Amino acid sequence: MNTSNQDIVKAHEKLLIIDFGSQVTKLIARRVRESGVYSEVHPFNKVDASFISEFAPKAIILSGGPSSVTGTGTPRADDAVWTYGVPVLGICYGQQTMCAQLGGAVESSEEQEFGRAFVDTSGDSPLFEGLSDREEVWMSHGDRVSKLPEGFEVIGVSPNAPFAAIADEARAYYGVQFHPEVVHTPSGAAMLRNFTHKIAGFQGDWTMASFKGEMIQAIKDQVGDGQVICGLSGGVDSSVAAVLIHEAIGDQLTCVYVDTGMMRKGESDQVTALFRDHYDINLIHVDAGDQFLTLLKGVKDPEKKRKIIGGTFIDIFEAEAKKIGGAKFLAQGTLYPDVIESVSFDGGPSVTIKSHHNVGGLPERMDLELVEPLRELFKDEVRALGRELGLHSDFVERHPFPGPGLAIRCPGEITKSRLDILREADAVYLDQIKKHGLYNDIWQAFAVLLPVQTVGVMGDQRTYDFVLALRAVTSTDGMTADYYPYSHEFLGETATRIINEVRGVNRVVYDVTSKPPGTIEWE
Repeated sequence: MNTSNQDIVKAHEKLLIIDFGSQVTKLIARRVRESGVYSEVHPFNKVDASFISEFAPKAIILSGGPSSVTGTGTPRADDAVWTYGVPVLGICYGQQTMCAQLGGAVESSEEQEFGRAFVDTSGDSPLFEGLSDREEVWMSHGDRVSKLPEGFEVIGVSPNAPFAAIADEARAYYGVQFHPEVVHTPSGAAMLRNFTHKIAGFQGDWTMASFKGEMIQAIKDQVGDGQVICGLSGGVDSSVAAVLIHEAIGDQLTCVYVDTGMMRKGESDQVTALFRDHYDINLIHVDAGDQFLTLLKGVKDPEKKRKIIGGTFIDIFEAEAKKIGGAKFLAQGTLYPDVIESVSFDGGPSVTIKSHHNVGGLPERMDLELVEPLRELFKDEVRALGRELGLHSDFVERHPFPGPGLAIRCPGEITKSRLDILREADAVYLDQIKKHGLYNDIWQAFAVLLPVQTVGVMGDQRTYDFVLALRAVTSTDGMTADYYPYSHEFLGETATRIINEVRGVNRVVYDVTSKPPGTIEWE
């Protein structure tokens, strides 16, 4: 978080999330913010007494993690957590280390719990106020609590977790073995809200309306009278960032739309027309398709693709910055999930999933200072901010589109001919979705051209063409996702249209993988 963001945070009640390395730790922050409470995630090994005192949280949540509390040298919360005097909620590993540190015991269990389970709850606990006495939850653990610390009692049990939920009401310490932050725990958001509002007493003063005004001032403070280049893709993130920054500094902002040659069909014309028609913002359109494709020739590794694309974007931005009189700042629509999947930017123990072109793909030699006003926000918060800014629905409701474009939807070597096939097939697919009125029911939908060719028969002739995979998911934050349950009729109709209308494809498949274990994009 930069200095200007810290000024914004000081105006709000804060909840501290201590990260023990779970891949879904940031989902806790997303759920908490959803209820109007500002939260930050910080790694366990960076949180000590002085940090807690300076941060001044009104409550603390301990995340899950991949380690075993029964092992040696595994993560623990600093003792200051237990002496600071605020409510604490431990989730999964967080519950286990709470018990181990406060005098209880944890053991490895022969009967592990992964997936859906049902917890019988104690109705008189404020953690479960307003909920049923039997709640569906999502479990993911091998260890389990075997002995409670003094002062704790059981407030929830499941078949394989006799201490599925525990509480020391006097100290306002709570622990759950399951994950309330994931969508697979249907009442999880309500449980977290009970903790923040009923137990910890948060008022819920974190809104995008307040963030808008505060961030506009923060941008002014950071930029001063400097010139800013904004990488505009036309997606929700970069569009919201551009309009927010424009409200702060006006003509000091110049947006640069880079056509990489890997855009969707008609994308460049649509994006530039929408922005020029709706906003009086300086906009430069750079056609760099040949440049990108030359640099990517023969490259198959997805991480190398992202690094090349990220570096080339910066080369172009720096060149354009010089043309407009030496812009010193580069604005991006980087979001929290981008940072999480690229690298544990806050020093936490989470494993890197993949780099994003605007995070892990940025070269160290970059001469421009970053302006990233959305870096702490989740996608749903960005859409809400876009509405606060009065953005046209064409921007706010657009499906996410990755900065590297079709490059990461074309596994293997990228060639113009393969991109042309993918562009046409993707256009037919999206047309089908809109034609059937499904676009706003889906978080993200796209086609992937596989580096696989199969034998087919078309017009009594043998074909040997590419396989196309269709992907569509539902999500609220991009951190977890489920595949969209199309009807077989829709899939059959769509496959027929693609094969008939797109030369080079003779087989269509549908991806039914959720996230996790898969990611939304294929690369």
